[in-house]
Amino acid sequence: MPVEDRPRLAALDWMRGLAMILMTVDHASGAFNAGRLFTDSALFWEPGTPLPPDQFFTRWITHICAPTFVFLAGAALALSAEKRLSAGTPAGVVDRQIVGRGLLIAALDPLLISPIWNPGGVLLQVLYAIGLGLVCMAVLRRLGQRWLLGIGVGLLVFGDALAGFALTLPPGAPRMAGGLLISGGFFGRLIAGYPLLPWLAMMMLGWSFGRFLLSRHPQGAARAAPARVLVLWGMTGLAVFLATRGLNGYGNMLVPRDDGSLVQWLHVSKYPPSLSFAGLELGLMAICLAGFFRLAARTTSWPGSKLLLVLGQTALFFYVLHIPLLELGARALGLWHARGLAATYVATVVTVALLYPLCVLYRTYKAGRPGGWTRYL
Repeated sequence: MPVEDRPRLAALDWMRGLAMILMTVDHASGAFNAGRLFTDSALFWEPGTPLPPDQFFTRWITHICAPTFVFLAGAALALSAEKRLSAGTPAGVVDRQIVGRGLLIAALDPLLISPIWNPGGVLLQVLYAIGLGLVCMAVLRRLGQRWLLGIGVGLLVFGDALAGFALTLPPGAPRMAGGLLISGGFFGRLIAGYPLLPWLAMMMLGWSFGRFLLSRHPQGAARAAPARVLVLWGMTGLAVFLATRGLNGYGNMLVPRDDGSLVQWLHVSKYPPSLSFAGLELGLMAICLAGFFRLAARTTSWPGSKLLLVLGQTALFFYVLHIPLLELGARALGLWHARGLAATYVATVVTVALLYPLCVLYRTYKAGRPGGWTRYL
């Protein structure tokens, strides 16, 4: 089947939509929850800090979101780039479109998100990582699937060593460059929460999976092949997690287990992402995505499928709306950082309910203008 005739893969949209809802839980907690935990970082974790299970697991269930967004951004890029090339679009034009969209997405962090979450400063979060990752992929995609898969795995495996090197750089421009690329960190009014290289590694893995999807015929028994590959990847990732947390040394990015409790096993470094974090979250994502592929092989209509589909297909639009809605809403109600988990989950439901109709309208508008400005958002 020609690439331009392939149906959109519902499983990818469902997975992205699920991540959007879980992400909303985390950001609702950041706006309303006075007890929110934010200890999942090599930059500011202090051994012995209490980790109340209810607060911990509310934060932990959202860890899957960023790896999912970045991985699926890579997969979507592989699929969309091949579609445009197969339709006759020159490679140079495809590159310019990728770079243009990447720069726009990266600019949203300092221009839109930073004034809300870091007034007077610059906060580089997941949009920075995704956007610059796309810019890099405009060039790196020419390396081929196996090279990108190998480089991506290598960057994750040696992430601890690279972060340690970045932290030894002299203060000033070298240390900032290391923070932006590898370790993250605080640089005056600039906060680098998502260093480029480890998240680019996850995008490379996603690109490799997208290329794998392009090699499979979307009909019949072959539709089960992505699920089988994803289960294998998922089990491998979980094995890496168990090994690194079990040995409690390299791969934990200075956030070792304090004891053998479940909370301590799951308390891994997201900032920057440790090997144990990447193995756990990419492993869980792969297994969940495999389930969605198997479900899509049987039916595309089940309770909740439309909600996940719409949110998955309008993810960036939802993202840029939900943060100001939550933050401004919490302040207007006098509840900013003043309530607990009940308010967090109520705010999540309300936010999704309010934005869902807007996402439906935007999706319809975007579908009618495939070559318009909406292709960048």
